[in-house]
Amino acid sequence: MKRVFAIGFALMSLFATQEAFSQYVEKLPFGDMEQWQTRVIKESFLLGGDTKNLYDIAPKAEIKGATPYRRNNISPWASSNVLASPAGIVKTSCSVRPEKRGDGYCARLEVVEERCKAIGIVNIVVVASGSVFLGGMAEPVKTAKDPMSKLDQGIPFTKRPIALQFDYKTKREKQVYRATGSPKISKLEGTDNAEAMMLLIHRWEDEDGNVYAKRVGTAIEKFGSDVTEWVNDYQIPVHYGDITKEPFYKSYMGLIDTSSPNPYYTTNSKGKMVPVQEIGWAEPGVEPTHMILKISSSDLGPYVGTVGSVFWLDNVELVYDKKP
Repeated sequence: MKRVFAIGFALMSLFATQEAFSQYVEKLPFGDMEQWQTRVIKESFLLGGDTKNLYDIAPKAEIKGATPYRRNNISPWASSNVLASPAGIVKTSCSVRPEKRGDGYCARLEVVEERCKAIGIVNIVVVASGSVFLGGMAEPVKTAKDPMSKLDQGIPFTKRPIALQFDYKTKREKQVYRATGSPKISKLEGTDNAEAMMLLIHRWEDEDGNVYAKRVGTAIEKFGSDVTEWVNDYQIPVHYGDITKEPFYKSYMGLIDTSSPNPYYTTNSKGKMVPVQEIGWAEPGVEPTHMILKISSSDLGPYVGTVGSVFWLDNVELVYDKKP
C-alpha cells in the first residue's frame, strides 16, 4: 500500500511539474525595465532654474530640453512622469525612475509631493503617485484639472492570457495626504495600497466618436503590506466573463464607466481624448480588442496617497496555458 501511495504521489508531482512547464510566458516589450530614455530638462527660472531628469521606459537615449514624450510604436509604455507647463512655466514631476537591481535595473514607483510656486503667477501643490501603464501621456500638462483625461490608456491586443506575472517588492507609509493643485496639503484618514490592474476589453466606437467596451478579462490585485524582499514571478490570474457572483470578486474589480471615480481614457478616431465606457461583461467566446495595464504605487486616485510609499517592479510578463 505504501508503494502504491508513493507511486501515486510521484505521478501527481510529475503531472504538476508538466503542467507548470506547459505554461508559456511572453515578455511584454521593454517589460524587463532594462532600457530607459532620459530627458534632461531645465525648469523655469521663476522656479529656481534647476535641471531635472525625467525617465521613460524606451530605448536608451538622452534628450536635452523640454521635449514632450510622445506615444510611439517602439515602446508601449508610458508613466506618471510628466512635463508640465502651467501658465507657460516649465516644471517636471518625476515619480518613476530606474533603480539598480543586481546587474540590471527595475522600476521604482513612488508617491511624491510636488510643488510649483512662482510668486504672483502660480502656487500649486500636488500629490503624485508613481505609475506605469500601456499607452501615452498628453504632454505638456497645462492644468491640474481632470488628470485622468491626460492618460491615453490601452494598446491593441487579441490574446487570452491566464495570468499577469512580474517581480515586485514594496514599502508602505501610513499617513494619507491630499493635494489637488491648491497651495494646501491635507491629512486624511484611511489606508493606501499599491495596485496592479490588467483589463482585457472588447472595444468599439460610434459615429460620434464615443468609445464603448465590454469587459472580457479581469486581473486586479492590491498590495497593502511591506514586502522587503523581492517576490519573483508573482502571478495575478485573469478571470474571464462576468465575475460579480464569484467568491473572489471585490467591488474594485467592477466595470468602469463615466460615473466611476477614475475612468480611463483613449484617443478616438477623431483624435480626441474620450472616456472608455464599459457597458457590460462580454459573453463567452468574445475576443478582446485591447489591453489596459496599469501598475501604481497608490490606489487612491489622482492627488491622494501616502507620500513616500514605493512599489518596485520588474520583468512584466503574460502567462498562457499554451503558446498562443
